[in-house]
Amino acid sequence: MTDILSLAYPWIKGLHIVSVISWMAALFYLPRLMVHHTERVGLSGETHEIFAMMEYKLAKVIMSPAMMATWLFGLILVATPGIVFWGDVWPWLKATGVIGMTGFHIWLMGRMKGFQRGENSLTGKQYRIANEVPTLLMILIVFSVTVKF
Repeated sequence: MTDILSLAYPWIKGLHIVSVISWMAALFYLPRLMVHHTERVGLSGETHEIFAMMEYKLAKVIMSPAMMATWLFGLILVATPGIVFWGDVWPWLKATGVIGMTGFHIWLMGRMKGFQRGENSLTGKQYRIANEVPTLLMILIVFSVTVKF
C-alpha cells in the first residue's frame, strides 16, 4: 500500500492543489455574493430568487464537493510515508487552519440556507469582514506548509 501511495504522490498532490483552489475560489466568492444580496437585493422578489439560486449552486455544486476533495486528497497525502512529520509544528498549524476553513465553510452554508428561507441577520459590512477569514487562514496554511516551521 505504501508503494502505491508513494507512486501516486505527485498525482494526489496535484489533485489536492486543484481542489484547494476550487474550494478557496468559492469561499472568497460566496461572501461577496452575500454582500450584494444584502445591500442591493433584499430578501424577496425575482432578483432575490436569482441570488439565492446562485449562492445555492456555488455552495452545493462547487464549494462542498471541492472541500470534500480537498479533505480526501489531503488525508491521502498525510497517509503517504515520509510526507508529514508530526513532531514538527507545521502539520499542526496546517491542520488547525484547515479545520478553521471547514468551520467557515459550515458557517457560510448556514448563511446560504438563511437566504434560501428569506432570512438574513447580517449587514453587508459584516459579510465583508467575514470575507477576510479565508484569506487569513490561507496565509496560515500556505506558510506553514512552505516554510515548515
